[in-house]
Amino acid sequence: MPTETILLIDDDPDILRLLRGYLEQAGYKVHGAGTLKDSWQLLQTVSFDLLVLDLNLPDGDGWDMTRRVRATAKLADLPIVMLTARVEDTDKIVGLELGADDYITKPFNPREVVARIRALLRRLQRPVAAAQLLVAKDLVLNLTEHTVQNAGQPIALTPTEFNLLRAFMENPRHAFTRDELLEQGLGYAFAGAGRTLDSHIRNLRQKLHVNPNEPELIQTVFGIGYRFVAGVSKL
Repeated sequence: MPTETILLIDDDPDILRLLRGYLEQAGYKVHGAGTLKDSWQLLQTVSFDLLVLDLNLPDGDGWDMTRRVRATAKLADLPIVMLTARVEDTDKIVGLELGADDYITKPFNPREVVARIRALLRRLQRPVAAAQLLVAKDLVLNLTEHTVQNAGQPIALTPTEFNLLRAFMENPRHAFTRDELLEQGLGYAFAGAGRTLDSHIRNLRQKLHVNPNEPELIQTVFGIGYRFVAGVSKL
């Protein structure tokens, strides 16, 4: 049974009660908050393994919370799932570019939410491989410390971005399909998730490449998906 602790942030008490019930039945410990102020206080006092965040809240915007979490050293690696009534692709892209790991729209199936949370947390528990460092040119991915450096400078990646980069560097020059990469990054693939993946890849390129429009590491394989083209040393 899982032992992870999850923070639910939503100003709708019915949604909090519904998701808490399903998640607790699945074995998770759950805290709920209806405002950004209350949720931030909880984040300072409780160690959470995942954050489920609504965008429209009484005292602010969920995007602002995402920025704040990603900018706080002790929280920067916290997986974030956005759960919101905003269904436009532009909203999804903004959320993912700010650092969310997944984006689920309302109305939702609570069983699907639990399944996607379970899959995301499972991906974060991947055992450390025999190689501790993956090195490509100036890029160094440390599997033990869960860190990335490029030309000696630390690169802040979300958990999903780290998993995607790990998959690329463990399988250099392999042409991944979108479904394969969704399985690697989020633990599942689902209909219509291609744009979600493309947003994660765009974020990675912006963080790793001097010119994201001319990527020298992660290239598009037209009609298939993406490939990491540099050679990789496994140390």
